[in-house]
Amino acid sequence: MTSTNRISRSIRRNRGAAVVALAAAALLAGCASKGDNSNPLTNDSKASDGTVVVGSNNFPESTLLADIYGEALKAKGVKVTYKPNIGSRETTYGLIKNGSLSVLPEYNGALLAYLDKNARPKTAEATTTAIEAKLDSKLALLQPAVAQSKDSVTVNAATAKKYHLTEKSSIADLKDLAKDLVIGASPEFQARQQGLVGLKSVYGLQFKSFRALDAGGPLTQAALKKDAVQVADIFTTDPTITKEKFVVLQDPKNLFGFENVQPLVHKSALPKKGVDALNAVSAKLDTATLLELDTQVQAQNKDPLDVAKAWLRSAGLA
Repeated sequence: MTSTNRISRSIRRNRGAAVVALAAAALLAGCASKGDNSNPLTNDSKASDGTVVVGSNNFPESTLLADIYGEALKAKGVKVTYKPNIGSRETTYGLIKNGSLSVLPEYNGALLAYLDKNARPKTAEATTTAIEAKLDSKLALLQPAVAQSKDSVTVNAATAKKYHLTEKSSIADLKDLAKDLVIGASPEFQARQQGLVGLKSVYGLQFKSFRALDAGGPLTQAALKKDAVQVADIFTTDPTITKEKFVVLQDPKNLFGFENVQPLVHKSALPKKGVDALNAVSAKLDTATLLELDTQVQAQNKDPLDVAKAWLRSAGLA
């Protein structure tokens, strides 16, 4: 799929799980050494000026970030194709590791939790260092953005009112309530440290039940709004939080860690000018900007490619 195929790009946001599975299966057929994250490509790098494949996970913000990365690369003369909405990290990490993908938007804390569930870094810099110690040697992290988009434990307005929960309330305040509450999130949330595993071990929460939905997307948002679930994993840059008066609970034990947006790249697939282009994006992307861009895509139903292009122009990156 190319960025010019506007019809299929619009349809992609509504693909079902079967299509996602087929897309992931179709990608599992590729293949292809570690430096500082400002320029991970050494003089011996085999990075070519061929086509760079930019992928994304199966939620709207990841698709938007992939469009931003791809269009920033194209503005510097790099040939780009897109593989959007593939699936969860459990799928996409393998695809970038085997070379099927060249670039993937990542979140440093979540990636570290996937690579090392026991890691507990105290700073964003320590998070990146810990990732690099576990990262496959064919991969590299570029510069992180200031922008963060965290997983969260969020309750709907009715639940907040019933149990007197406010934006100052903590996840720990659910300890005696969780047994009566249904939590909704992506299927992977059940087995992740930054998910049910950590909520139980860190905060002592045991929920009434778990409902498998999507990764903070429309299924999760709708279920929380309709009270089909009372608690959900909603990304902190999701505009529905304000719109629906959801309440995000504080995370004083830092279970969800640091979640800076950070490009993950396959070293052999990205030329030096591509590294520079993506680092320039990270230098200008902050949390407020990301929330505004998410709002345009998720609340105003704008095409993420159009939103990406407009922001890059406004930021002087295209």
